[in-house]
Amino acid sequence: MLSKRCKYALKALLALARLPPGERLPAARLAEAHALPRQFLDRILLDLNRHGWVDSRRGPRGGHSLAVAPEALTFGQVVRALDGPLALLPCVSKTAYRRCDDCASEATCAVRGVFAEVRDAASALMDRYSLADALAAESPTRTGGIPPPAKAVAKPAAKPLAKPARRPAAAARK
Repeated sequence: MLSKRCKYALKALLALARLPPGERLPAARLAEAHALPRQFLDRILLDLNRHGWVDSRRGPRGGHSLAVAPEALTFGQVVRALDGPLALLPCVSKTAYRRCDDCASEATCAVRGVFAEVRDAASALMDRYSLADALAAESPTRTGGIPPPAKAVAKPAAKPLAKPARRPAAAARK
């Protein structure tokens, strides 16, 4: 599950991406506009600044602005930076691999196979969508779902999991 920290960071980044060039948004206004806890938001903005994604200035004309082009920052980058690996199991993580204690064989583990595909699919989707793609999908008439970004490439069809064959009930009684 996405942490509140990461969700708030994405909201803050999207709000900053909406600003006209050269404009800054004070943290207090950002927190109020998006119902974010102010002190928590301050720590998040500091992290985003350390990653080089947010430019922060103090003073009467201070505030925060996006330090990168919205097209250059993907949801996947933000989620990995703030929440860590996308894998739901340590044995399928590409960045924090750890063998599962209760697994006899990784090569034949069906659970591992499924969650490796889940990791790959989640990673591909989050890496495909930038802040700019999310902003482009905003509209008052939007009913849900972000349309594929302009740079989307055709993805291969998912291969169905093999299911055991079932015999018809009449044949099973004979």
